[in-house]
Amino acid sequence: MTRARGADRRASIVRAAFEVIAERGYRGTSLAAVAERVGLTQQGLMHYFPTKEDLLTAVLETRDEWDLLHFGHAPPGDPSAMTVNQLADLVDYNATRPGIVQTYTVLSADSVTEDHPAREYFRDRYARVRTGMAQMLERHRDELPPGTTPEQLAPIAVAVLDGLQLQWLLDPAAVDMPAGFRTFLTLLGIKPD
Repeated sequence: MTRARGADRRASIVRAAFEVIAERGYRGTSLAAVAERVGLTQQGLMHYFPTKEDLLTAVLETRDEWDLLHFGHAPPGDPSAMTVNQLADLVDYNATRPGIVQTYTVLSADSVTEDHPAREYFRDRYARVRTGMAQMLERHRDELPPGTTPEQLAPIAVAVLDGLQLQWLLDPAAVDMPAGFRTFLTLLGIKPD
């Protein structure tokens, strides 16, 4: 098997894992279900991903890579390298890919349990995102509501982003995620382009 063919097979397995996790959650996802989705046996899938945790890691890393490809100027999960407009653009972009947003939302929610294999990934990612968000908001310190700091507002901004995603996934006709985020920025005193 050529490397390109192996890379294509790995990519199709990761896409199938995104779908199955979005449908069933991480705990309800089995390697057998993902293998069936891509037309492999479980043993065939394990040639590429020996454990379910290896597959989960690939799913999370691939999501970040897709963001990097779309927003090549900023590392995934690092708002410090982004402008407010680029972050608003990322929210716009996420509104075009509900399956990926759903998978991320399911995995992040599942990861709050003690023994979840992605718990450390999400804990570290949220710490980086809060720090990056505070750095991004620092560039707008003069526009922020009086008596607030970027460090205080960073976890709130992350909560707004995640909350809007969840509500949008549940009722996309009633919740305009991109407009909601821009409204939040306006409430902070930041005017995106």
